[in-house]
Amino acid sequence: MNMKLHIKKGDNVIVLAGDSKGKSGEIREINTKKMRAIVTGVNFISKHEKASSKNPQGGIVKQEGPIHVSNLMIIDPKSKKPSRTGRRDDGTGKLVRYAKKSGEVIK
Repeated sequence: MNMKLHIKKGDNVIVLAGDSKGKSGEIREINTKKMRAIVTGVNFISKHEKASSKNPQGGIVKQEGPIHVSNLMIIDPKSKKPSRTGRRDDGTGKLVRYAKKSGEVIK
């Protein structure tokens, strides 16, 4: 079952809980089945990689790990602070997301 999320790929978000609390970045990837997102520059994990033609040396590689979407909050485009999101009609019968703090439409 895939749920409708308050965030989507390309959104700027801030981390609310965990080791990366307070850091912000752009969502690079979302897994709706596991309810997790990968945010650029946040929640780095160390992964051991075997030597390959792409990485002949092998070794430990740092990369972003997934974060549960409940620990992410969208950044208001106007005030640059965390805000909840809502959906409303834009006048043409189409629903748009908006930041509840400022009322600004989120692109």
